[in-house]
Parts: sequence; structure tokens; C-alpha cells
Amino acid sequence: MKFKSGEILYFNKPLGWTSFNLVSRIRGSIRRRLDIKKIKVGHAGTLDPLATGVMIICTGKATKRIGEFQYQTKEYIAKIYLGATTPSFDLEQEVDHTYPNEHITQELVEETLKNFIGRIEQVPPAFSACKVDGKRAYDLARKGEEVILKPKVLVIDEIELMDYSFPEITVRVVCSKGTYIRALARDIGLALGSGAHLTGLIRTRIGEIRLEDCMDPREFDTWVDQQEIEIEE
Repeated sequence: MKFKSGEILYFNKPLGWTSFNLVSRIRGSIRRRLDIKKIKVGHAGTLDPLATGVMIICTGKATKRIGEFQYQTKEYIAKIYLGATTPSFDLEQEVDHTYPNEHITQELVEETLKNFIGRIEQVPPAFSACKVDGKRAYDLARKGEEVILKPKVLVIDEIELMDYSFPEITVRVVCSKGTYIRALARDIGLALGSGAHLTGLIRTRIGEIRLEDCMDPREFDTWVDQQEIEIEE
């Protein structure tokens, strides 16, 4: 392994970990293994703490390739609850409103999802890393301040209903960089004439890298100790 020259590693981010937690864990293990104080380590696409799944980590000079991976197509499996919303559009916040959902059927959901395929505009969640006047939107939102974000154009290549267990549905989404699945859950709820929020999220693919290609970061210490490390200047 040549961590300074650059390695690309694939991980299944555990539930509850931030993307920063994962990067910090991997950086610390590499520093210990190489007995060095500093090494560049970065990730190619944030995942929320309540999401799990594929994260690509780049080390050393390979961090220059982060942008390349960020622009690759991503696939998600999302669980969405129909009939209630939260301020964060997921389980980070408590339910703030409930809505009628008796009119929702599997057929209505399937027809509604078709409307999201292609180029769409999406307003990012207030609880997101988007910047407003130089400040992170989620910092402002958690202080109770009003956050106004502009819609962004993105592409949904595929969206399909995988399971209908009313009032919860499971959908598979293949989409472009910048897609917030939490915001997609919000918009699906609105399109159904109700409300909705995300109750579970797994990123199953980035480009050609799938979940089965990923290692558990909690096992990285053991793994890296077993690798042959090439001496680098």
C-alpha cells in the first residue's frame, strides 16, 4: 500500500457516524501504521449520521480525485413514512405536523414517483451543509433561525417503489450529485397531497462501487496492520 502516493478505499459507513468521524478514524489508523504525524485523507460525498452505506475515502495524492468520484451517479435505498413531517425531513427531529394519508394507495405512489424522473429542481433541506452568508444552513436551523435556500437542478435517473407497507414505503433512487434524499421524501409527500419524512437511508452505490465492495471501518485497524506498506519518501 502507498498511502502517501494515494490509495482509494471503500467503506460502509455505520449508523450514527458522521462523515468526519469516518475520515478521522481512517486517518488515525494510517498515521499510527506509518508512524507519521500528518497525511491527507478525504471523502467523496457526505452521508448524514442517520444514513449508512458506501463512502469513498482517498488518501495522499489521491485526494485530487475526490471531485471525480463526487460527480459519479449514486444509488440509494430509502424508507419514507407517509403522513407526517419533521423539520429535518428525517428522524433527527421530532414530528412537527401530521397530514391525511387515507387517500394514498400503492397505485398513486407508483404513478407519482414517475413524475420525479429526469431533470428536476430541488430546494435543499434547511438542516444541510449548504452555506448561507458563509454559515452552514444546519447551524442556523438548529438555532431556530429562518433558512432560505435556492432550488438546485439535479437529475433522477431511476426511482422505483420496492416495498409498500403503508404508511411506510421503500424506494430505490439512482441520482446525480447534489441530490438530498431527505428533500426528495419531502417532495414525494407533497406530490401525494400529504406529508412525508425519511426513516432510513442506505447508499448502495457510487459509480461502479457497490456496498459489497466496502469494508467495515471498525475493522480497518486490523486490516491495515495486515497490509504490506511500501516505504515512501
